[in-house]
Amino acid sequence: MAVLTAFRFTWWQRLALGWLVLLVLVAVAAPLLPLPYPPGLPDLANMTAPPFSAARHWLGTDPQGRDVLSILVYGARTAVLLTLPAALLAALVGGLAGAAAGFWENSARVPLAYWLVGTGGTWWVLQLPLPTLGLGLMLIGALLAWLARLQNRPLPTWPLPVDALVVGTATALDTIPRLIVVVAVVASIGLSAPGLLAVMVLTAWPPMARLVRAQMLRVRQLPFIEAARAAGIPERQIWFRHALPHALHPLRTALPLSVAGLLGLESTLSFLGIGLPPEIASWGRLLATVRDEPSAWWALLFPSLLLTLSILSLNTLSRMSTSRA
Repeated sequence: MAVLTAFRFTWWQRLALGWLVLLVLVAVAAPLLPLPYPPGLPDLANMTAPPFSAARHWLGTDPQGRDVLSILVYGARTAVLLTLPAALLAALVGGLAGAAAGFWENSARVPLAYWLVGTGGTWWVLQLPLPTLGLGLMLIGALLAWLARLQNRPLPTWPLPVDALVVGTATALDTIPRLIVVVAVVASIGLSAPGLLAVMVLTAWPPMARLVRAQMLRVRQLPFIEAARAAGIPERQIWFRHALPHALHPLRTALPLSVAGLLGLESTLSFLGIGLPPEIASWGRLLATVRDEPSAWWALLFPSLLLTLSILSLNTLSRMSTSRA
């Protein structure tokens, strides 16, 4: 009976869950739905047509003659397949970084070989001057690790201030508003969908890291962690198997809020015309067409309604997770 009571939802929560499930199903099944028109195909004979005024354009057309219903459906697909993976990756990066910072703080020590591999990989990925130097550092680090394993000898270690690195990086990213960071990157170099996904993850992980770090600072003082240390269990195993699952609990609340924030960010970028490529349907880009034809109220109403319902549902889901935490 207690289990059944724990899963009783209010009708608001049921509506929110139902809407989000429907949105995901529509996004996944968008290519299979019998839509009357493709989302990017203009109908030059029915430009800016109101709902139900043109043949098979049930929700009207935008100023370019594209079917609004098809744009809404494929815009849902864009929203789900972009913002949900971005939020999940941000939760993964932020959760692991925050958990490591809270557990080890600045006392972690990393083998020198891993230092070389990590430094060389970062140097090469960022394409800093002399990128071959990065490859050389990676090869030296791999060689040292192989020799140490071959000779069964421990590697020398260097201290790694995990807490300072995570908190400092998160603070640096948060000093500039997320929208400005993304706009600057997208406007300067241009991004494809995977590139935009990476930028969204880069700007979304700091709040996750802070929440998990604060929880880990509390978890590492609990008696079962002290008992695991007294039993001689290695620190990495204690962190991964015992402390990490408890430290990740705040993500149940933070994840829906992160999805809502990224959904609003993607729509804003598309509205400004600097987000996804023009051929990809988006609710924000449909909203932007109202600037060309202010009388097209349906191009404003329908995507605004979908955005509002989605963000409100995600906020309701977040509060539901808080009440069951």
